[in-house]
Amino acid sequence: MATERRWERGLPSGHLPERATRFPGDVHNVTDARLDAERFLEDLSEVRAPAAPEHWDDILLVVTELAANAIQYAPGPFELRLRQTFDGVHVVMHDTSTTPPAPRPFRPDGGGGGVGWHLIHTLCDQVSVTTTDSGKDIHVFLPW
Repeated sequence: MATERRWERGLPSGHLPERATRFPGDVHNVTDARLDAERFLEDLSEVRAPAAPEHWDDILLVVTELAANAIQYAPGPFELRLRQTFDGVHVVMHDTSTTPPAPRPFRPDGGGGGVGWHLIHTLCDQVSVTTTDSGKDIHVFLPW
């Protein structure tokens, strides 16, 4: 699963939960990233319960979409970072592609894709992309 873990359970009182995990970039890492995000949300819920139950599912759905896109469009490893903010969760997906994501038209005939980037923009309060020579970071903020 993960190749590096920089945060574990047992935070001292007053610290905000955060987690960063690197994945090799294999197809099964989409599931691994979702499970990693679920563990983060379990830890976060011990500190503060979500304002609405659907926030939990929305965060997992967005993480799954971001990880699937990293696998599909950016060869190589990716990193998932999650942290609590004042009123939500900040998710960062780093991958090796320098090409920013772009919306594609949805094809209801099953011709593939076109939903993910629209879905991310619908569920998230904020979405931004920063690129460097080594790849890009997709920052999304979701309510909690």
